[in-house]
Amino acid sequence: MLPSRPARAFAVALFAVLLGALLPTYTAQAADRTVQGGRLDWGIKSSFQSYVTGPIAGGRYALTGGAGTLGSSQFRFPSATGSYDPDSGSFRSSFAGGVRFTGHKKSDGSYELDLTISRPTVRISGGSGTLFADMTSKAKGTGKVTTAYQVPLASLGVSGINMKGGTTPIALNSVPATLTSQGARAFAGYYTAGTALDPVSLSVDTKAPAAKKRATPTPTPEATTAAAGAIQSAAVDWGVRRTFREYVTGSIAQGKWTLTGGAQDGGALFRFPQGKGTYDKKKQTLDASFAGTVRFAGKDLDVTLSRIAVMVKGGTGTLSAAGTPLITFATGELTPKNGLLTVSEVPSKLTADGAKIFGSLYKAGTDMDPVSLSVALDKSAQLPALPDLGSDPTPAPTTDAETKPPAEKASPVAAATESSLTTGTYIAIGLGALGIAAAVAGILVARKRRVRSQN
Repeated sequence: MLPSRPARAFAVALFAVLLGALLPTYTAQAADRTVQGGRLDWGIKSSFQSYVTGPIAGGRYALTGGAGTLGSSQFRFPSATGSYDPDSGSFRSSFAGGVRFTGHKKSDGSYELDLTISRPTVRISGGSGTLFADMTSKAKGTGKVTTAYQVPLASLGVSGINMKGGTTPIALNSVPATLTSQGARAFAGYYTAGTALDPVSLSVDTKAPAAKKRATPTPTPEATTAAAGAIQSAAVDWGVRRTFREYVTGSIAQGKWTLTGGAQDGGALFRFPQGKGTYDKKKQTLDASFAGTVRFAGKDLDVTLSRIAVMVKGGTGTLSAAGTPLITFATGELTPKNGLLTVSEVPSKLTADGAKIFGSLYKAGTDMDPVSLSVALDKSAQLPALPDLGSDPTPAPTTDAETKPPAEKASPVAAATESSLTTGTYIAIGLGALGIAAAVAGILVARKRRVRSQN
């Protein structure tokens, strides 16, 4: 026998109230979201790295555009931008930075192996995913150099991942990647299509689109150019040396670095901000000091870099710490544009005095990390932003439902592989919906039993 009409009405009303409480959260979650900030971690192919840096190729790799390293075998590409649709699960995110592999050096100083992979972009839609990248490569044998933009480099194994309903951050972990036919050609023939590449992981922040504002007239800006020679603001970016950072945090030194006094960590570099000093365009000189301290500490290791200063004269720059010249670098002509003077990712070499700072680790003339210098000569000029690594994903809250057998768990991911999707609140909302459904079902059953007992 069906429950009485009052019982059915009560259950329906209760369900409507509970569902209404849930809907605002779901509606906000389902709106199209902007990807802003985050990183992609990918080793491309570990065996290729080993080949390039090994005794056969005798080569190396160099990082550009804010790319860094994660451990000893992964590259980290920062500053995610793109979009995400929680309703359909469609996802697109581009990342900054690149890595250039060179090997098999020839007598003329060029390389037989020369491959650059930059600006990786991940696109996921309809259960399939692809990683695109800008690629410049020198073909094996012929030496022909080819540059192509946003090549579909790898297909991603995302068919078992439910991309719908995520919030922020969105994280994909250890997604399988396979070289495509287009990627094999752009890879200069070192691998064939179908070759397994290293798995891909990423984490990006998403935010709802901002409310539209009524356009207002823009006031005419007043002249803000500072007095000739004065520096309004400045920053110098330098990662010291990639292998040094890995040594500090590795199994030998077992240490870390700490930043104080305003120094900032950009992933693959440190920023020393609040630059003050003078610039002389006619003499092509620059003299500036910066805030911030970075201390590297570990077993038998303690190196502090503070009171950073940069002096440029005759097309050569010198970066000093506490009065000791650490590195030199070529600047070329110092010509500001729109009130901003920049020197971007130029190679640097360790000085003899700098070698003493690092003990016996490096000798004078050692290649150190590239240097970037930004100097605002106009109050309206903006310094370049640091690489944006986004926020760290946090595990979903543990609930009683998670202690049930696996078949009874609620999960937003139907992963056939070890890869997975992690999001900010999707799991919690899913369990909340199950709880409401269970509560309503329990009320209906209870009402039905009462009616039967009364009859």
